[in-house]
Amino acid sequence: MYFKLQILYYLVLVKIGKLLYECRLAPVRKFRLKRLQQMLLKSPYYQNILGKSMHLNNAPLMNKSLLMQHFNEINILGLDKEQCFELALKAEKSRDFSPTIQGISVGLSTGTSGNRGLFLVSPKERAIWVATILDRVIGFSLRKRKVAFFLRANNNLYQSTQSKLLQFSFFDILIPIENHLKKLQELQPDIIVAQPSVLNIIAEAIQQNQLNLSPQKVISVAEVLTPEDRKYFENVFQQPIHQVYQCTEGFLAATCRMGTLHFNEDFIQIEKKYIDAARTKFHPVITDLLRTSQPIVRYELNDIINEKTSCACGSRMMAIESIEGRSDDLLIFTNKYGKSIQIFPDLFRKLIVLADEKISDYCLIQSESKLLQLYIKSTSSKSFELAKMNILNALQEHEIEEVSIQELESLPTTSGTKKRRVRNEITKTN
Repeated sequence: MYFKLQILYYLVLVKIGKLLYECRLAPVRKFRLKRLQQMLLKSPYYQNILGKSMHLNNAPLMNKSLLMQHFNEINILGLDKEQCFELALKAEKSRDFSPTIQGISVGLSTGTSGNRGLFLVSPKERAIWVATILDRVIGFSLRKRKVAFFLRANNNLYQSTQSKLLQFSFFDILIPIENHLKKLQELQPDIIVAQPSVLNIIAEAIQQNQLNLSPQKVISVAEVLTPEDRKYFENVFQQPIHQVYQCTEGFLAATCRMGTLHFNEDFIQIEKKYIDAARTKFHPVITDLLRTSQPIVRYELNDIINEKTSCACGSRMMAIESIEGRSDDLLIFTNKYGKSIQIFPDLFRKLIVLADEKISDYCLIQSESKLLQLYIKSTSSKSFELAKMNILNALQEHEIEEVSIQELESLPTTSGTKKRRVRNEITKTN
C-alpha cells in the first residue's frame, strides 16, 4: 500500500513538474540539477573528479564501458559489481527477477552491441518511473485495464505497474512469440507494449485470423520503429502507434498526441553531439536529473537521432524526427581513391524499401569491407535483385566499387536480442 501511495505522490509531482517546465513558470531543471549535485557528493567517483563544486560541465563523457569499469565508485549505495552481476545472471537463468540487494532492483542489459551492463533502481526511483510511465505512456485511468508487456527480463521495475486498476502480464521474449499467442488471446489486453519485431508477429497472426484482438493502445519499444513498420501496424491495429524511447540509461522520450517523440527534458538534460556536416543527426549526451542510485551524468548514447525543429503539439520538449539506429551500424567502405566512406543505415533502409513494394522484411549485414549480406522477404522472386541493384547503384554514386552482395535465405536473428535491419558486423564499439 505504501508503494502505491508513493506512485500517486510522484504522479502528481511529475505532472506538476512537466506543467511548470512547459509554461516556464519555474526553473524545474535548475532545482533538480542542484539536488542531483548534492547527491553526487555521495559518489566517490564524481567527488574525486568534480570536487565540492560539482560543476557537471566538467564531468567526462560517460559510456557503458566506463560505467561498468567504475561501477563500485559511481553508485552511491556502495554496491559491488560482482555481487550485482551474480544476482542479475542468476535471475536471467532462473527467469525469477524478484530478488534484490538491500532493497535495490538489479537489471542486466546486453544492448545491441552485446556488451553487458548493470542498472540499479531504488524503490523511490521505481515509484518515479512508474508514475512517469503512467503519465506519459499508459495514461492514468480509473477504469481497469489489462497490459501485455513483452520483455527480455521481467525486472521489478516493470512489475511495479501492477494494481487493481492495471493488470500487468509479462511475456518473456526469450520464449518463441508464437507460443504466447494463446495466452494473448485469452488476456485480450487493452494495451500492448512490445518491440516492432514482436508487433510484426502479432500483426501477422491477426491478419491470418489466428488472433482476434482489439487493443485500445499499441506502444512500440526497444527497437527502431521504421516508417514502413509503423504504416503496417497502423493498418492492422487501426490506430496510431505510440513509441517509447527507453534504454538501460533511462526513460528518455515518449510520443505526444501528434505522434512525435519528445525528450523528457523536464528531468533529462540533453546535449547534442552532432555527427554529420549538416548538423541534423546527433548522439544524445544525457544527464538524468532524477536518478541517483547509479548516477547517469553526461552519458553519450550511440543512437543516431534525426533532429526535428518543432512539433504541432506546441511542447517545449525537444522533438525527434526519427531514431535511425546506432553509429555502430554505419556501413564503412573504401572508395576507388582509397578514401573511407561512412553511410548511415537509413539510406540503405530507404534503398531496399523503395526497391519493391512487395518487400515485407529485410536485413542488410556488412560482414566484410567489400561483402554485404542481404535478406529479403517478399512475395516476388524479383525483389532481391531489385534491392541489390538499388544498393549497388548507390554505392557507385559514392565511387565505391567491387562490393559483392550475397543473398541470405533466412533472417539472422537471436532470441531476446533487438532486431537491427542494417548492421555493421565488422567494427564493434560501446
